[in-house]
Amino acid sequence: METMLSEEMIRDDLIKTFQRLFDLNVLEYTPIKRGLLNLKWKVTTDSGQFLLKQYNKKRYKLYNPEELLLAFSQQVRLFDQGLACPNLLSHNESILFASDNGERFTVMEYCQGKLNPPGKTNIHQIYDLGRATGKMHRLLNDGTLSINKSPQFVPPRREERLAHWNSVWEQTKDAGKTRLLADIETQRRATEDFNIEILELLQLGWAHRDLWVDNLLFNDNRLTAILDFDRLKYDYPQLDVARAVISCALDDNLDVSLASAFMDGYSEERTVVKGYLTNSLKLLWYMESTWWINASMDQHSVPPARFAKEMIWLAENQKNLSALLGNI
Repeated sequence: METMLSEEMIRDDLIKTFQRLFDLNVLEYTPIKRGLLNLKWKVTTDSGQFLLKQYNKKRYKLYNPEELLLAFSQQVRLFDQGLACPNLLSHNESILFASDNGERFTVMEYCQGKLNPPGKTNIHQIYDLGRATGKMHRLLNDGTLSINKSPQFVPPRREERLAHWNSVWEQTKDAGKTRLLADIETQRRATEDFNIEILELLQLGWAHRDLWVDNLLFNDNRLTAILDFDRLKYDYPQLDVARAVISCALDDNLDVSLASAFMDGYSEERTVVKGYLTNSLKLLWYMESTWWINASMDQHSVPPARFAKEMIWLAENQKNLSALLGNI
């Protein structure tokens, strides 16, 4: 049976291994309280600042180790090509290390910048994010990586999705949560109205797949880093576009000037067709709505509650999204 180590024991174990591998002296450390289960520390050494990221043993079992190593290799390649992202340190050609007590961890250069709350990104920051996202997609899909036969997300048929919403509606009703029923009904109606044929127009490719405000650092006028490439896979790059825009530009409503600025930056690096963002947002909704809208959503912690808000807005506005965004 695995012994559960305290956070302090894991920290000391990682720092000891880090100092030995890289011959650095840690002067101080600060925990970074973000993310699910994986622990992180900012460490200051006599040769600069780094971030140690531990991979929680339970959560690590959910990863495919080969896919994780591929994601790390691409992060290093993107950094080398000038993308704003942290550089991962390697030792003896390894990027994922094992501590003395068997904890898996990575070491990266510490990136300066601050997190923006959802919907609070300014026009200069989101334009720069759009440009960086376009550059990231261009580099990830430059032929270096092989092409998979099918994407990570395989859109379900409308009948399957409608059956899902009917089931969620019944579960919610049986739980006596009548105040949630209207939001679930909105999802069901949006599914009925959804033009499923747009899914055939989407382009496959390698994507970050977790591009939201908690994984973005900014200074006053630009993006300083895209973080956390752990979910990088072959999928729809448009999901990154939609996730970044809805996360950064939706407050109570979607700020079209911010959405437009993102696409201005993105189109400097990648060719986009008319309605690119509109279709991207619809795809994001079709994929993510079932993750966040459920009978337990009244108990969501802060990030899932935000994602549920985004899905409700997208479902409510699906019919007029094209009118709202014009040709974007």
